[in-house]
Amino acid sequence: MCHAIRLAQRAEQQGEVPVGAILVKDNQCIAEGWNLPIQQHDPTAHAEIIALRQAGTVLENYRLIDTTLYVTLEPCVMCMGAIAHARINRLVFGAFDIKRGAVCNALSLSDTSFLNHKIDWRGGVLEGICADLLLEFFRAKRKNNLKD
Repeated sequence: MCHAIRLAQRAEQQGEVPVGAILVKDNQCIAEGWNLPIQQHDPTAHAEIIALRQAGTVLENYRLIDTTLYVTLEPCVMCMGAIAHARINRLVFGAFDIKRGAVCNALSLSDTSFLNHKIDWRGGVLEGICADLLLEFFRAKRKNNLKD
């Protein structure tokens, strides 16, 4: 998770919402990503999606079986759909997203019967650090918007 946090900080340095993700297989990081939708002009360029795309290339397979995804924020609906389709075994995230989280908050896609893949998950890992990154980012953004 510490590496995912460093990637979230990289996103923030690039003016993006600070979210980072890594995908691990056999105790090795095989892919990483950080939020880039603004820079790439791509609404799907979330940290998780970037990491999944990179992992598919590395493994030469769209099924990412026996992997764990670490991400600093509870994934959204789009990302949870991609995680399920990729057959990620385990998801570990930092901050809970009460408004938009699709693991266990706004939606509980990890437990739904219409997805044919169940994902083991754990939330709240280094939650304070992950949440503080987001809080400070949006606090600074609001402050800068008031100045403009």
